[in-house]
Amino acid sequence: MHTTLLTALGLSLAATAAAQHTDYPIQAVSFTKVKLTDSFWLPRLKINTDVTIPASFARCESTNRVKNFEMAAARQGKFATTFPFDDTDIYKTIEGASYSLSVYPDKKLETYVDELIAKVAAAQEPDGYLYTARTIDPAHPHPWAGKERWKKERELSHELYNSGHLYEAAVAHYEATGKKNLLNIALKNADLVCSVFGPGKRSVAPGHEIVEMGLVKLYRATGQLKYLTTAKFFLDARGHYSGYDPKSPDTWKNGSYWQDHKPVVAQTEAEGHAVRAEYLYSAMADVAALTGDKPLLAAVDSIWQNMVAKKFYVTGGTGAVPGGERFGANYELPNTTAYNETCASVADVFWNQRMFQLHGDAKYVDVMEKVLYNGLISGVGLDGKSFFYSNAMQIKNSLGFAQTEPARAGWFECSCCPTNMARLMPALPGYIYAQNGQNVYVNLFVSGKADLLVNKQRVQLTQQNNYPWDGGLKFTVNPASAASFNLLLRIPGWARNEAMPSNLYTFATPSTQAVTLKVNGKTTPYTMRNGYAVVARKWQKNDVVEMTLPMEVRQVVANPLIKDDLGKVALQRGPVMFCAEWQDNDGKTSNLLVPTATAFTATYKPNTLNGIMELTAKVPTVEVDATANSIQTVSKTMTAIPYYAWANRGKGEMTVWFPQRVLDVDIISQPMAEAVTAK
Repeated sequence: MHTTLLTALGLSLAATAAAQHTDYPIQAVSFTKVKLTDSFWLPRLKINTDVTIPASFARCESTNRVKNFEMAAARQGKFATTFPFDDTDIYKTIEGASYSLSVYPDKKLETYVDELIAKVAAAQEPDGYLYTARTIDPAHPHPWAGKERWKKERELSHELYNSGHLYEAAVAHYEATGKKNLLNIALKNADLVCSVFGPGKRSVAPGHEIVEMGLVKLYRATGQLKYLTTAKFFLDARGHYSGYDPKSPDTWKNGSYWQDHKPVVAQTEAEGHAVRAEYLYSAMADVAALTGDKPLLAAVDSIWQNMVAKKFYVTGGTGAVPGGERFGANYELPNTTAYNETCASVADVFWNQRMFQLHGDAKYVDVMEKVLYNGLISGVGLDGKSFFYSNAMQIKNSLGFAQTEPARAGWFECSCCPTNMARLMPALPGYIYAQNGQNVYVNLFVSGKADLLVNKQRVQLTQQNNYPWDGGLKFTVNPASAASFNLLLRIPGWARNEAMPSNLYTFATPSTQAVTLKVNGKTTPYTMRNGYAVVARKWQKNDVVEMTLPMEVRQVVANPLIKDDLGKVALQRGPVMFCAEWQDNDGKTSNLLVPTATAFTATYKPNTLNGIMELTAKVPTVEVDATANSIQTVSKTMTAIPYYAWANRGKGEMTVWFPQRVLDVDIISQPMAEAVTAK
């Protein structure tokens, strides 16, 4: 079963990278080269290891996801879960466990993962096909799957989606452990896929993208061109299906739900199911980088610009519309019904990392940082085992219709989000640094040490900070011997008076505080390049660079075309967006006003919500006296907490956007609800 495949190829990952003539101009520094000491992220990686991953594996067992593989190996039984893509929850958790093992070696976990991989191998059919929803009982496959393999791949079966997550897990497991047991399974399946799909063979636009990203990873791991060629073939297959009605407003019937309405090179807007879309756009970036396909690059650039300028929540969430878990129209960003699937935030991190590697511009990391510190980690509770599938922008008690989830759940029937979080969190070290020749990029401010190779010379780069609560950043550069190279420190857009790299959100008033930079204690001039402070020098052992970012509380205003946010402000400090929650504000948040002149005080609360920066200010608050049938506005202290930390203390009101003043009053006649809301 391909036990000697990689040996025969004689290719290591490093040798493969060297053999590729076209690739991303900028390469990320591997997660295996970065060790964290960070007080914000390291505890999250630890709880992911200690709680999230074990809970995910336990739930895969208790919900029969593992049993599906056991029955597929026996070739008998009845598929025991709901969705044909439930196999991927095991793959994603194995991926997360693999990353975790590189940070926290654990023999017990490693043994369990190997046991699971053996079950996956036993479920694989002799020719490489791996899809428990059919293999268990081929005569009676899952209703979403056709009687034949791949028959319903375009719409429902998710056969290639399962494969894509298998490939991603396999490469992560190989990189982290050096073992090939899962990689060999993935290669056997990929060889089958490549033999079935391609010019003159079967053609389909995969219904749920990710196989394209997975095939690219296999190409990088093995150097086998067929994997890259097939990934590109799947991209090029889009927009050619004659079974759609292009005039139908139904995104399912016109093909836009799964980005199949136009050829990829003709797509210019973020459309359809947000997770599928952002996996597709990540693959477009991959293939554009590896093939030099300029029309493909132009298309993904255009789509990115559309998203950040017209379809992106201030917390970093994407996919506004619950129906179809999809992007809405331009500027369609409602608050009470905001969807913002956690998986979409995971996909957005993947995509923006790739866009940075293509272009070397800090704006892509600015967007990624906004997602990471806000709309992504809101998806998992502080307990590490409760999750949001969707991430609300407002929960309001007086509304008489269903809103986005008001509380996290331990698991879902479709549990893609918990397992996606399990795999992304421990991969974070791989997003901090990047290199291009003598340019070393510092993208994220996360304490720890990185072992780099710059111009064939070893360099250790150490970060020390208390980010995101404090703007004081310290970098110690320690080359093996004196070395000349450029250190590029990202100066975040928010520290340059730019709330977003578009006009979708802006700061209400400009800041007068400046970024300062010192080398070995002396203020040092620097040049700016694409959002980076470039420090070019001959580095000596233990040179110290200090950068200070202004940490003011800023009011953010939205583009007036976002109707829900007219006359409102959001609160930001550093990269962190804040919200008000019922627990701190007398049970309500929908009655709080934040006038332009409001001055907030930021106080670190080490014993609140695992340690947060808390914002307080005196603000006008609308109060109702139901007995007297009257309302009044009184001054009260408002408290705001980081958006990511909401819903860890029970259910209740929450809001991100605050009216600046009362313009009108709606009187609501509804039992057991507040009688008046300000707007």
